[in-house]
Amino acid sequence: MGRGPLVTEIAQHLHLSQATVKTHIGRLLAKLRARDRAQLVIVAYETGLVDARRRNA
Repeated sequence: MGRGPLVTEIAQHLHLSQATVKTHIGRLLAKLRARDRAQLVIVAYETGLVDARRRNA
C-alpha cells in the first residue's frame, strides 16, 4: 500500500499550519465527495493536475 505525505510534512513543505492543511484536505474531500485522500489523488491524475510522466525531484 502506498503512503502519501503526512499532514505535518505537507504543512512544512508549504509553510502552513497543520490545521490549515487539515482544513484544505477536508474541504477537498467534501467538495469532490471523496471518501479519502487516495480518491483525491485519483481525481488529480484524471483531471491532469498531476502527470505521472513528470516528476519533480
